[in-house]
Amino acid sequence: MERARPAQRTDGERLGQLCREALDSLQHARGGALFARREVRVVSTALLRPGGLDRLLADARRRVVAGVLEGSVVGLALGRVDQVGGAALGVVDGLYVAPGARRAGVGRALLEDLRAWFAAEGCGGVDVPALPGDRATKNLLEGAGFKARLLTMHRLLP
Repeated sequence: MERARPAQRTDGERLGQLCREALDSLQHARGGALFARREVRVVSTALLRPGGLDRLLADARRRVVAGVLEGSVVGLALGRVDQVGGAALGVVDGLYVAPGARRAGVGRALLEDLRAWFAAEGCGGVDVPALPGDRATKNLLEGAGFKARLLTMHRLLP
């Protein structure tokens, strides 16, 4: 059964809805509001603009994947290839599965699709962010073979 597939132009409205859900959910997570404004702003803004999905799909350095469950789009993943000192690095800019569709293998399928694409693009590794305290995401990533390579510490100023 299909759990992930390349996004199609016809997925634009649904992927936009999922992107808005993901951004809303970040507002309640520790560090999520700043993460939404800083790290995922560019790709989420692009996806939410009219024609934005088309632009993302046309960018050879990016991949947009739709998560599917029982024929419905219930998740999305966005990845890009970065050149870092002459080496290619895969970066997962966004990964979200609607709450009612979690624990059905969609998140893992989205990650696997991106992993395969990154490998085909010659990437030597993949980075994906996880917010502190988000145990479900950490479990998904650790179960898929990811290990922490960097922690970013933050302090609010008065």
